[in-house]
Amino acid sequence: MQDRHLFEYAVIRVMPRVEREEFINVGVIMYCAKLKYLNAAFKVFPERLKALNCELETEIIEENLNAIVNICKGGKTAGPIGELDLASRFRWLTATRSTVVQCSKVHPGFCIDAEETLNKLMQELVL
Repeated sequence: MQDRHLFEYAVIRVMPRVEREEFINVGVIMYCAKLKYLNAAFKVFPERLKALNCELETEIIEENLNAIVNICKGGKTAGPIGELDLASRFRWLTATRSTVVQCSKVHPGFCIDAEETLNKLMQELVL
């Protein structure tokens, strides 16, 4: 089992009306300490958002989701959070929030190839 690495992930959700607690899965954040991997992927389906009477423009939601991806990449362009270590950035991104874009609880798993696993999670949970 030494070629399998523990990873953690959270599903990124859009909750247009927080008080109703209805949401659409739009992405996944994945962190693997052993592989020094932190990344996020997303796909917004406007027709799914309309099913929840979402009045927000898709572009605004995508801007917020792009910010998550930038923080995962890190660096000065991602602001002060982007300069933290991988684990701290992952914990900050997955912290509980009462906002339109938020994350599920963090879940564990094992992977061999982190990018392949992120793509698989996207297929299973979002697409």
